[in-house]
Amino acid sequence: MFQPANSQKRFFSLLFGAFAGLTLAAWILRGLTLLAFLPGSVIWLLLILAIATGVLSRVAR
Repeated sequence: MFQPANSQKRFFSLLFGAFAGLTLAAWILRGLTLLAFLPGSVIWLLLILAIATGVLSRVAR
């Protein structure tokens, strides 16, 4: 099904906000040693996903 460009851009913007929020929360909680067991690769993965969805939200037509 075809979605209008506006809803596609909104979808990527919401994903960007979610990934950025999760990354920030995980980074802060890991620094406070509440999530000390969380490997650094998970934070890097979240950061890369946030950047990628941010780029997609800007490029979406």
